[in-house]
Amino acid sequence: MHATAFAPIAFLREHAVLAVSVVAAVASMVAVPPDGAYLGYFDWKTLGCLFCVLAVASALRLMGAFDRAARTVIARFGSPRSLALALVLTTAALSCVATNDMALIMMLPLSAATFVGAGQARLIPAVFVLQSLAANLCGMIVPFGNPQNLYLYSYYGLRLGDFLRAMTLPFTVSAIGIIVATWWLAGLTSRKNADASAPAATAPVMPLSRRRLGAYSVLLALTLLAVFRVLPIALAVAAVAATLAVLDRRALAAVDWSLLATFACFFVFAGNLARIPELAAILGPLMDDHGLLVSAGASQIISNVPAAVLLSHFTGAWQPLLVGVNIGGAGTLVGSLASLITLQHFTSVRKVFPATRDLPALSTGRFIGLFSAVNMIFLAGLLLICTITFPW
Repeated sequence: MHATAFAPIAFLREHAVLAVSVVAAVASMVAVPPDGAYLGYFDWKTLGCLFCVLAVASALRLMGAFDRAARTVIARFGSPRSLALALVLTTAALSCVATNDMALIMMLPLSAATFVGAGQARLIPAVFVLQSLAANLCGMIVPFGNPQNLYLYSYYGLRLGDFLRAMTLPFTVSAIGIIVATWWLAGLTSRKNADASAPAATAPVMPLSRRRLGAYSVLLALTLLAVFRVLPIALAVAAVAATLAVLDRRALAAVDWSLLATFACFFVFAGNLARIPELAAILGPLMDDHGLLVSAGASQIISNVPAAVLLSHFTGAWQPLLVGVNIGGAGTLVGSLASLITLQHFTSVRKVFPATRDLPALSTGRFIGLFSAVNMIFLAGLLLICTITFPW
C-alpha cells in the first residue's frame, strides 16, 4: 500500500520532462482545440529515425559492445589526468553514435566506479561536468548525435554537406575547449591528496556475440541510410523492430519510449502555438533578426529539444536555429535534457559508493556551482565566436 501510494510520485520524478510536455500539450489545446490539422503536426521521419537510433544503441549497450570499447580505451591510460581525458573523449565519441543521453547513461557509472577504485573520487564532479558538455556539444557534429538535430535535419530537408558546414566551427571550438578544460581541471584536482578508497575489482569482460554484432551493424547501417534519406524510414523501422524482436526483445523494452512520447507532445505543443497569430507576430521577427541568440536563450528556459521544435515553426533560416539550440545545450541544467541525467547520476554516487559519503568535494551544491560556472563559460564563448564569425 505504501509503495503503491508513492508509485505515481516516483514515476513523475523519473519522467519529469514527459510530464511537463504532456501538461504543455494539453494546455495548448485550450487555445487551439483538436481538429484535422493535428495530424500534420507530427514529424514521423524524426520519430522513426529516433526510434531506430535508440533501439540499435540499446541493443549494442545490452550486449556489452559500448562497455567493452570504453574499457579498452580507459585501460590504456594510467595517470588521473589522462584517464579523465580518455573518459571525456570516449563520451564525446559515443554521443556521435548513440545520442548524447545514451552516451551519458553508459559512461557516467563507469567513470564513477573508475575514479572511486583509483582513489581519485575528487575528480568525479569535474569529469561529470565535462562529460555532460562533451555529450551535448560534441554530438552536434552529426545529425543523429542529438535529438534536436534529427528533428531539424528532417524538418528542413537538409543535406549532409550543408549540415556539416554549419556545425564544423562550433564543434571544433567546443572540442578544443573541452580538451583544454579537462586537462586543466583534472590536473588541478588530482594534485590534491588521493582518497583512501580501496581499488575496486575489475569486472570480467564478456566475449561479444559475433552474430549479434554483425546483425546490429547492419541495422546501424540501415538507420544511417534512413537518416540521410537514402532508404525509406519505414523500411528501417520495420527491419530494426523485426530483428530485435527475434534477437533481443530487451533492447526494444529498453528504448527510451518516454523520449519519443515527449517528442510527440512537443509536436502538439509547437504546432498549436504556431497557429496563434499573436505569438507568430512576436517570434517571427525575433527569429529573423536574432535567431542565434533567441534559440540559445530559449534553450536555457525550456531545453534545446522543445526550443528546436517550437522555433522551427517561425523561421526558414535553419542555420542560426540549428547552431543556437546546439550550443544552447551548454548553460543551465535545463539547457539540455541530458544534463539532468548527469545531475541524477551525480546525486547517486554517495549512495552507490559508501566510501565517498564524507567527501565535501562531492556535495550536490558544489557540483551545481561547478556545472553552472563551466557551462556558462562555454555558452558565452561559443555565442561570442559564432556571432562574430557567422553572417546571420
